[in-house]
Amino acid sequence: MKMLILITGAAGFIGFNLSKRLIDLGVSIVGVDNLNSYYDPQLKNSRLSTLKQISLEKKVPFIFENVNLEDKKAIDNLFYKYKPTRVVNLAAQAGVRYSIENPSAYIQSNLVGFGNILEGCRHYSVEHLVYASSSSVYGGNTKMPFSENDSVDHPVSLYAASKKSNELMAHTYSHLFGLPTTGLRFFTVYGPWGRPDMALFLFTKSILKGETINIFNEGNMVRDFTYIDDIVESLIRVINKTATPNELFSKEKPDPSSSWSPYRLFNIGNSKPTQLMTYIGEIEKCLGQKAKKSYLPMQPGDVPATFADTSALENWIGFKPNTTIKDGVRSFIKWYREFYKV
Repeated sequence: MKMLILITGAAGFIGFNLSKRLIDLGVSIVGVDNLNSYYDPQLKNSRLSTLKQISLEKKVPFIFENVNLEDKKAIDNLFYKYKPTRVVNLAAQAGVRYSIENPSAYIQSNLVGFGNILEGCRHYSVEHLVYASSSSVYGGNTKMPFSENDSVDHPVSLYAASKKSNELMAHTYSHLFGLPTTGLRFFTVYGPWGRPDMALFLFTKSILKGETINIFNEGNMVRDFTYIDDIVESLIRVINKTATPNELFSKEKPDPSSSWSPYRLFNIGNSKPTQLMTYIGEIEKCLGQKAKKSYLPMQPGDVPATFADTSALENWIGFKPNTTIKDGVRSFIKWYREFYKV
C-alpha cells in the first residue's frame, strides 16, 4: 500500500485503530480530528500519543492536523497541502440520543463537513473515498437481517438521517464527477480503545465501581456487535478495492447499494446478533462481578434490534468477521484494566 491516506476522525475509536494498523503496514497517514469534548478528550489524546509513538518506531509518517470538517478553508488547505491518494472519512458527530439534544452539531459536522470532504476529493482527484455510514439508517425497518437492498427512507433519529444523507451526497459526486465512493454501514463496533458513551465501556466502568447500569427496553434488545479488529481488516480491504459501476444496474429496478456510477454501499457487521442480556452476562463473567441493573423503557431514536446481512461485503473483499463476543469482551476488559489501572 504505497500511498498517502487522509483519515478523518483519526483520534476516534475506529480511526485510531485503522491508523495504527496502516502505520504497521508502512502506509503514510495524515490524521485529522477536532478533539471535541463529546467524550473525554484525554482518551483521544492518548490515542494520538500512541499513534505518534508507533510512527516513530516504524519510521512511517503520521501527521496530525487539528481541524473541524465544517471549516471549508481548512479542509481545502489540507487537500492542497497533502494531496492524499485516498480518503477515509470516519469523523462525525456520533450518538443517536445526543442528536435529539443538539441537532445543529450533526448538521454542521455530518452534512456540511462531509460536503467539504467531497469537494476536496473532487478537486484533488482522490482515487477512492471510503466513508462511515451507520446501521442506524435502517430506522424503523423490521425485516431481518438488514440488507443494503432494502429501502432506508424512514430514519428514527437525526443522526440516522445525516448518515443516509451522506450516502446520497456521495452518489451525486460519483455520478457527476466520477469519484469512486464506498459507504460502510457499521454495526455496533466494540473493543479496546472504545468510546466511553458505548454500552461495553459504560457497563464495565459502572460494574467495577459497584454502580447500577441502565438497561433500556427492559433488556429486550438485540445488537450485531462487531469487534474492532474485524472492522479494521474489512476497512483495509475496502480501501484497496476501489468502488466500480455495477454493469448489471437497472434504472427500472434500482439497487440502492450500487449504481451506474462508481458507487458502493455495504453493511459491515458480525452477522451474529446477540441479546443484550447475553452480552452483559459475558461482561460479568470477565469482570468476576455481577451488575446492579435498572430496567428502563426504550429511548427515543433507538431501535430494538440490529442484524446485518454482510454477504455482499464478504463477496466483495473475501473476508468475514469472526471474533466471538467472548473473545472481544475479554480483550476490551483487559485493555480497560491496563489503561485505567483498575
